[in-house]
Amino acid sequence: MYTLRPYQREAVDAVYRHLREKDTNPCVVIPTAGGKSLCLAQVAKDAAEVWHGRVLILAHVKELVEQNAAKIRSICPELKVGVYSAGLDSRDTREDVVVAGIQSVYNKADLFRPFDLVMVDECHLIPNDGEGRYRTFLAAEREMNPNVRLIGWTATPYRTDGGLICRPENLLNEICYEVGVKDLIDRGYISKITSKGGKTKPDLSHLHIRAGEFVAEDVEKAMGDERIVRSACREIVERTRERKTCLIFCTSVAHCKAVAKLVSEFSGEECAIVTGETPPDVRSRTIARLRGECVSSDLFDGVAPPLRYCCNVAVMTTGTDIPNIDTVALLRPTASAGLLVQMIGRGFRLSPKTGKTECLVLDYGKNLERFGPIDMIDVRDPKRSSESKPLVKECPGCQTLVRLPVMRCPECGYEFPAKEKEKEKREHEERASSFGVISGEVTEEEWDVEFSDACVWEKRGAPPGTPRTVRVTYCLALNHSVSEWLCPEHTGYARRKFERWWREHAAPACPMPTTAEEVTEHFFAGMVRTVNRIKVRRVAGQKFPEIVGYELGDLKINEEHEGTDSEPDDYDDLPF
Repeated sequence: MYTLRPYQREAVDAVYRHLREKDTNPCVVIPTAGGKSLCLAQVAKDAAEVWHGRVLILAHVKELVEQNAAKIRSICPELKVGVYSAGLDSRDTREDVVVAGIQSVYNKADLFRPFDLVMVDECHLIPNDGEGRYRTFLAAEREMNPNVRLIGWTATPYRTDGGLICRPENLLNEICYEVGVKDLIDRGYISKITSKGGKTKPDLSHLHIRAGEFVAEDVEKAMGDERIVRSACREIVERTRERKTCLIFCTSVAHCKAVAKLVSEFSGEECAIVTGETPPDVRSRTIARLRGECVSSDLFDGVAPPLRYCCNVAVMTTGTDIPNIDTVALLRPTASAGLLVQMIGRGFRLSPKTGKTECLVLDYGKNLERFGPIDMIDVRDPKRSSESKPLVKECPGCQTLVRLPVMRCPECGYEFPAKEKEKEKREHEERASSFGVISGEVTEEEWDVEFSDACVWEKRGAPPGTPRTVRVTYCLALNHSVSEWLCPEHTGYARRKFERWWREHAAPACPMPTTAEEVTEHFFAGMVRTVNRIKVRRVAGQKFPEIVGYELGDLKINEEHEGTDSEPDDYDDLPF
């Protein structure tokens, strides 16, 4: 018997609500290790037992077909679950719940009795040209049952070859429920994630994009350099001596073999290899050993011991369940946000058996610089991803990756030079809230204020009678500024916050304003103290910084001051 976690129950309820209220095809987003299979199984169980319907669960590869069938059978043993997959030599058609490979069934809908519900697992794997198979199958299903519904399930709502999977013109149209990585980390459902870059840096400036991913030949040249490989392998071994299981992502079979050889040499331990060429039984035994099991083998006097290290090439991503992985080494760059999340996601699972609650990501491919925090991935045009500015920086003392505004490394205490601080503030002010491996990191910085300005602010398109605000802009050094909004015309917390601000900044005899115009009139009349310095707090993942401290100056009567009613470029992104 199983019990859904609160967010899993919310996901299932969101699916039912969407199917009742809308005609579009919904998608559910739950991070790796968040228990998506439980939700999928619950929906299948309800559809078959409560509503007496038939369910088809589709996957893109035979491994997922096999895993889904086994998972649903273990969770819901009372369900009759069939499998239709040429690769698995199984062709069940009569069960109430059928798990199938799309390649095996897309043109064989007539073999099955009509389905009421079709679910696509790991729907981010559907390539653009692959949607045709699903559309073909669904069109045939709709001829038999016009009311058949479609649901997608994934941890990454963007294709591995670039772009969002939910669009009006796509197979899936909108996300009906999503829970974030950081939310599950904070609630203790998945592992904490930390990250470090490599000491030796590959040159990735020459990488080109083809079909949404870096050209394989370019990547192999950049990452296959002997100096890079040797340095990375030595560092991986050094950083994992006290760790349990390390999964290494490589660029090619040749690269994988070279890395495995060096890791074994430096560690004195076996480093397994899993590629597309690895036989299924060998792969299964390798995964069991990585989980800490001993398996039978003729090469180790009859028993192969558990493994600490394993190299793979684009294989052990989706569907790989090894809870005790506490190190993920990315010895490859990727232009795919989806692939990055899937690779790092191998370390998301908790392992109560081994005590693992945290996973270290060793990023040698500058992937986090390219995409930002793992819980708030910046999904960019793949053609531009290699040209974009980095979203994190690396501590030269310990290689920890930190957000750009951080000036003191939280791991080793390294102080970033002031000159670098000024440069980063100038170049990255607009993106500062996206940096770091996990959002929510808080930094506070103090700035001298050169001058400040205020204007009445009314958001474009707001309905008549909407309370207006006052935008106060503090112009700082290096040609950038920070703004805050005062809410004299609002009620509740916003009004109380304004009143506190006014009591601190305005002349004692100045009456409390009730309109935005009164605030600006007093401001320009010199009845509001000048601000010499401010303290700015930034939280990774939040666009707008917060001003949390002021060094106030004197009152200054202005005989003449021209304000501005011009609208800034970001008017649609204001918090009010």
